[in-house]
Amino acid sequence: MAISRRSQSVLAALALVGACASVAAQEVLPPGGKPAGWRLVWADEFDVDGLPDPAKWDYDTERNKAGWHNKELQYYAKARRENSEVRDGKLFITARNEALTTMPDYGGQQYSSARLLTRGKASWTYGFIEVRAKLPCGPGSWPAIWMLGTGGKWPVDGEIDIMEHVGHKPGEILGSIYTGAQNWPKGTPNTHKTSVPDACGAFHDYQLTWTKDRMLVGVDGRNYAQLVNPKDGDDDKWPFDRPQYLLLNVAAGGDLGGAVDDASLPWRMEVEYVRVYQPDRQP
Repeated sequence: MAISRRSQSVLAALALVGACASVAAQEVLPPGGKPAGWRLVWADEFDVDGLPDPAKWDYDTERNKAGWHNKELQYYAKARRENSEVRDGKLFITARNEALTTMPDYGGQQYSSARLLTRGKASWTYGFIEVRAKLPCGPGSWPAIWMLGTGGKWPVDGEIDIMEHVGHKPGEILGSIYTGAQNWPKGTPNTHKTSVPDACGAFHDYQLTWTKDRMLVGVDGRNYAQLVNPKDGDDDKWPFDRPQYLLLNVAAGGDLGGAVDDASLPWRMEVEYVRVYQPDRQP
């Protein structure tokens, strides 16, 4: 993709998370978990060993040559089992300290990794999305579970960060919902954080509940971030009546990931399943 999710201002934006009382802290959010009556419409249980299922996943490699946004340091490999592999009932996304100099789109990166996405294969408008994952904690690691609008225009098509984590702050989970009105370049981020102390040693359920009325981000059935639909017709405030696709990746370094400790690699994000539920009748 040709958008920037972070810049030098990311540190100032995240500082606002701690400086300002979040919406989630000001009111009691409803508990997470699949809404009653919603059915499973898409899933990957990662039960066939080998490369990720090509009917469900593609690879984002388009900025390898030019370099990735946010000063990230990784090369994202396509269909390379060293970086993305299904085995023992799990998906492993692995970042390695290696320079893949023989790749035709090599851009000088010292690290390899993978960024899987459902773009062009599956996208959804509204739903309950649950990803069960165990995260890496090496300094400089930056795993993410997130979504982007199929229109390809950021931030006006929206971005939903169901989970971000950086190894320099182990156990601190970030959830963000970006729109044309609320985003880090404008200094108006809708980013919140919660603590999952054993995020790097145990599996947890990272969840998104998305309806026509509001969006909730949570972990293990506990919501901590939200965006409410103002229903005023302003697309800059609520672009979420259109499809979004899912991304899973492990980045290296960058404005948010910070300095990389080479001795801590390889880093692995392990994913047990991805499940998407929707109501029988869409609004």
